[in-house]
Amino acid sequence: MSDAIRQGGTAVITGAAMGIGRAAALRLAREGMNVVVVDRERDRLVDLCDEIAAITGADQVLRVVADMGEPADISGMVSAVKDRFGAPTLLMNNAVTRAGRGHDAPLAEWRAAFEVNFWGVVETCRAFVPLMTKNGGAIVNVGSKQGITNPPAHPVYNVAKSALKTYSETLEHDLRGRGGPRITTHLLIPGWTTTGDADHKPGAWLPDQVVDMMVDGVRNGHFYILCPDDETTPEMDRRRILWGAGDITENRPPLSRWHPDWKEKAAEACS
Repeated sequence: MSDAIRQGGTAVITGAAMGIGRAAALRLAREGMNVVVVDRERDRLVDLCDEIAAITGADQVLRVVADMGEPADISGMVSAVKDRFGAPTLLMNNAVTRAGRGHDAPLAEWRAAFEVNFWGVVETCRAFVPLMTKNGGAIVNVGSKQGITNPPAHPVYNVAKSALKTYSETLEHDLRGRGGPRITTHLLIPGWTTTGDADHKPGAWLPDQVVDMMVDGVRNGHFYILCPDDETTPEMDRRRILWGAGDITENRPPLSRWHPDWKEKAAEACS
């Protein structure tokens, strides 16, 4: 169990201007927390801060314009949080980029994706964990099902999110073994979610639904917070994850769910 989400605590949310990050900022403001919103999108942050201030009061919100792929911006963000609120009780690493597509994408795009989707998270955790050690708290890293089941067509994103999953697992194990107030780690794994400026489509979840599940998961001490949507049930997610693991244990071709010799059997087993 975690009390990181509580009245008077401080939440730091990266990638807060839109989608899941924005929904989290508003939900945590309603929980009575101080809220630090971080994003590159200055104008969207201004509007969001006005909404949060209407809930909490202006003294409980801090806007930080930063690119989470830039170490100098991360350092400046950490200093701003420390100076205003001290140590956070909740750190939500939500910033993401989908730069780069196929294996032939320029290496600069691969590196840009890793700077935000992986290294930005590592640097942010390394900066905040020492501050959080005194009073404890929770870290939520926003992963992806693509980092687990690894569907074809977007290897850059998949590989970065796979690395984030492994990092989060090892971070939770390490922090669990330390003495003193507990810092828990959680991997939020959204399903199909309407984010950004995309039109909402039947079958997708809304960001608020993901955030509701995140809050419940953190409070109940769940590491893997695996979200369904209105097309994919929790049972389907479990079968797909188990099928992917079976590629190793059964010595099938990698990504056999999409292999011509296996896709029909996989579809039947995973539906």
